Amino acid sequence: MTDILLVPIALVVILVMLHSYFGMEILKRGIIFTDLAIAQFAALGSSISLGYFHEEYFYLLTLGFALLSALLIAYASTRKLHLEAFIGILYVLGASGIMMVLSHSAEGMEHFKSLLASDILFTPPSEVMKSGVIYSFIALALYFLYPKLSGFFKELLFFSLLAITVTSSVSLAGVFVVFVLLIAPPFVSLSLKFKKPLLGSFFFGWFFSISAIVISYFYDLPTGYSIVFLGAFLTALIVLFSSKRA
Repeated sequence: MTDILLVPIALVVILVMLHSYFGMEILKRGIIFTDLAIAQFAALGSSISLGYFHEEYFYLLTLGFALLSALLIAYASTRKLHLEAFIGILYVLGASGIMMVLSHSAEGMEHFKSLLASDILFTPPSEVMKSGVIYSFIALALYFLYPKLSGFFKELLFFSLLAITVTSSVSLAGVFVVFVLLIAPPFVSLSLKFKKPLLGSFFFGWFFSISAIVISYFYDLPTGYSIVFLGAFLTALIVLFSSKRA
């Protein structure tokens, strides 16, 4: 049992740490569906690779579409418009594009299901190591380069790094898992007013994701959807009961 669970647990430990940081920044900006829009565009790129190129250029197309959405959002954030509405339009554009691309593919629906939430229980250790290297470079860029920039270029770097993160995460875990790991931990941490909100995000994210992996293993449930369900369920309860009356 330990050998099977070790790899997915290591994966979610890494995912929670980087995604919690991005999630905290997204909540501060008030643009909650940014990651979903970028994730959908990344998924659209992978769908095009599957539907038209027999999975060739998979990473190139996935990253390219994710960076395109990041560029559009970064530019939109400098304009006077309803940013959340614009991001919502990008989300449905990507989602509808996926369905159109996969509508003539025999493997279309299976691929679509895996795009939403993958079964990370059987993630190869090599994929975890590769993602760990990518995330390390992203963390270094966030720590050393990001604070030195300002204006459009600062926003462009932030959303580009988010796009690279999401590109890797969607292929490993799926769109829904990426969303819940980005939003749920910082949402709970900020709602409970932890003195160190980022650290609180880490612990909550680790708790529900590791618990979901163990539960999915013993009860033969889809791991990705188990993480999404438990994370969303606990977040909804905690936020509702910790909030004050309007």
